[in-house]
Amino acid sequence: MVNSSRTGEPESTEPESTSSAAGATRTAGALAQVKWLVGLYAVVVLGTVAALAVMGLAAPSLATSEAWGHAVIVAVFAVVLPLRARAALRGSAAALRALTIIGSVLAIVNLVEGAIPGAFPAWMRVEMLVIAVMMLALVVLSVRARRDAAPFGGDRTGTAQ
Repeated sequence: MVNSSRTGEPESTEPESTSSAAGATRTAGALAQVKWLVGLYAVVVLGTVAALAVMGLAAPSLATSEAWGHAVIVAVFAVVLPLRARAALRGSAAALRALTIIGSVLAIVNLVEGAIPGAFPAWMRVEMLVIAVMMLALVVLSVRARRDAAPFGGDRTGTAQ
């Protein structure tokens, strides 16, 4: 709002500029993409667990205990990430920061685990690479959302107290 108390004119209800509206739109767009990407991650993880269950019966050599351990850990994040994404969409700076941190850690861990020779079946190494790419995209989108939100009071950046 424009405060014109110095001139004696009533306060305007018009926004100071359209740049704040454009920034808010960009932030909302980035967060919508984050939500979509987190949903896709959950689908990939559920597919991985289902594939492991089938392979455990049909081809046990492809459903190793290491693969199950990895699947359980990523399944936990398939629960946590949607909760954080929902909170970020409601304007939580902490949730948006958590998405960035979790995405960064998952990207690095999946790349490292996928690069360890012989530790996981080949199909799971491909899955790890797919998850790492998805998490890198999540990090880019969440950083973009934080950056775009910064000029608007810091509500989604963690800078406003």
